[in-house]
Amino acid sequence: MNKIAILSPSVRRGRNSHRVALFFRNYIEENRLAEADIIDLAEYNFPLFDERLRMMKEPSPAILSFADRIRSADGIIILVPEYNGGYPASLKNVIDLLYDEWRRKPVAISTVSDGPFGGSQVITSIQFILWKMKAWTVPAQHPVTFVTKSFDEQGVPADIATAGKRAAAFIGELLWCIEAHGRMEQ
Repeated sequence: MNKIAILSPSVRRGRNSHRVALFFRNYIEENRLAEADIIDLAEYNFPLFDERLRMMKEPSPAILSFADRIRSADGIIILVPEYNGGYPASLKNVIDLLYDEWRRKPVAISTVSDGPFGGSQVITSIQFILWKMKAWTVPAQHPVTFVTKSFDEQGVPADIATAGKRAAAFIGELLWCIEAHGRMEQ
């Protein structure tokens, strides 16, 4: 069974984008689509990195664990909360930490905001950075508008049917890319 990592990068108190991470994990597991692993950056409490992992002389166990979780995933969903038209520094910090781990990794992007635009102001900047890291960004996107109205704190959607339909298309595209990637690697 494929393994999908769900990167939840917000480390703010009272964060709302993590609701979407919980939704995706539940959706993936309930539909037996893959193994789902939420990588919650709030649990790591990383410092600002001054070097890439491959250049570090003595990386911490937490850094090695994070890198291994990214490396071992067949595909990744990155939740990108929009903060003032940009993405959180915690996300840029861990993207820049790794390099080989991102190369040709299928990555699906879900942008999140508590307003009407669903992270549309941040999608091109995060996608450009992932391209530079040579990640394979999945063409399907999953913008979430009004996140606090759309999902409760446990990740349960207000409109289950619509959320499921949107997730099926989004995750289906990621799974297609994972399978294509697997064929290319053989």
